[in-house]
Amino acid sequence: MDRRRFLLASLAGALAVPLSAGAQQTASRRRIGVLFVLQSPSGREARAFQQGLRDMGYVEGRDVAIEWRAANGDYARLPQLAADLVERRVEVIVADTTAATKAAQRATSAIPIVMAIVADPVGDGLVANLSRPGANVTGLSIMLAELSAKRLQLLKDAPRPTMRERSRTSRRPHLRWGWN
Repeated sequence: MDRRRFLLASLAGALAVPLSAGAQQTASRRRIGVLFVLQSPSGREARAFQQGLRDMGYVEGRDVAIEWRAANGDYARLPQLAADLVERRVEVIVADTTAATKAAQRATSAIPIVMAIVADPVGDGLVANLSRPGANVTGLSIMLAELSAKRLQLLKDAPRPTMRERSRTSRRPHLRWGWN
């Protein structure tokens, strides 16, 4: 599953959760807050996000209202932008980076936060662990440290190809692949 589909599935799940304020609001538009650090609301990522919502049956203006907030690279603006989204009572906040996710997490403990690309959510204190994030933060991680060790172990445990397998898959069977 690619990053965009996972993010959109997480977002759809967050939107599907009934509001604690009451079921009578289900006919109204859902409000999504998007907090960008480096991206632009008119950029490629934003258009892909909107297209993903359309693919899942959410039409902006009809089913959802998106509140875009962009820091334009000014990290000092993130706390105010996150607080503004909380003030506007969005139902979910999508944050594009670790800094944006942290700002949103400091602004609210009640609104679900979907992190789009975070390198180490456990190490950064955003989630308790990857299998059960806890609190109000979920989303996508590109956690390289833990995965690298696992990838190396898988490579080490992988069966080594025999010479017959090497000759079938290589056009030059006399070249060795590094396994002895």
